[in-house]
Amino acid sequence: MIFDYFYEGRYEKFTFFMLPKGIMKDDLFGELTINAKVLYAMMLDRISLSRENDWIDKEGRVYIFYTIAAIKNDLRCSITTASRLLKELEDFGLIERCRKGLCKPNLIYVKDFSRFSKSEFKNPIIEQSGLPDLNNPDCLKLESNNTDINKIEINNTNPILSGEDKDEIERELYREILMDNLETEALKEWHPYKVEIIDSIFDLVLDTICSKRKIIRIAGDDKPNQVVKSQLLKLNSMHMEYILKCLEDNTTQVKNIKQYMLATIYNAPLTMKNYYQSRVNHDMTDE
Repeated sequence: MIFDYFYEGRYEKFTFFMLPKGIMKDDLFGELTINAKVLYAMMLDRISLSRENDWIDKEGRVYIFYTIAAIKNDLRCSITTASRLLKELEDFGLIERCRKGLCKPNLIYVKDFSRFSKSEFKNPIIEQSGLPDLNNPDCLKLESNNTDINKIEINNTNPILSGEDKDEIERELYREILMDNLETEALKEWHPYKVEIIDSIFDLVLDTICSKRKIIRIAGDDKPNQVVKSQLLKLNSMHMEYILKCLEDNTTQVKNIKQYMLATIYNAPLTMKNYYQSRVNHDMTDE
């Protein structure tokens, strides 16, 4: 690949991410990895967009939206690496994440690196036994194009992440996968009066996928966790439409609504086609 030279004035046409010199040169930020600093610069760039959209809380603090999936795409890295970089910035105190839940993306407050109290500043990363080099092939394992989303793994050798942190990252990964698969935001626009039930279905699916139980009961049958997880990860927006229809059409009294919903959700990929085929056959018979 051959690129052209710079000529006078040509550099002015480019847009840039602002990476402050202080972040790069100040000893205070010496423990931060280069990748984390680049991500911080990309977050600073999003603040202007937040101001334009009036993403400011009641206390006048500007926040941004930046999902793990978006970071993965922007940095051309794995989801695990994107999550680790967010954790690194959060532990350092340069960002603060506010988890909203209910299918909503997290709010991220980007902190002003130039304003802090040295007496109160505490760098949790420095206290760790050591930060792994993200450029080390043993630590940075990029996803292949054929990665099976049923087998997402968190690197257990990372000294920064505790067991609780790994669980939280795993839940966040599956949350974003489900939001993409189920197209929840679009569903809410199509069904504005069913937002609560859509959120309930989403949370139930996410809780079940992230469950640590080896056996999960579905309609009275005990099924292995991995079987249930695999089935739920097959769900898409059409299945969600079908599930909403089934719940709406049900007129019988349900004693255990959670188990009923879980059975309906689990069986959706198996029964949807037959359901709509029977509807078509019925309509054709009426004609």
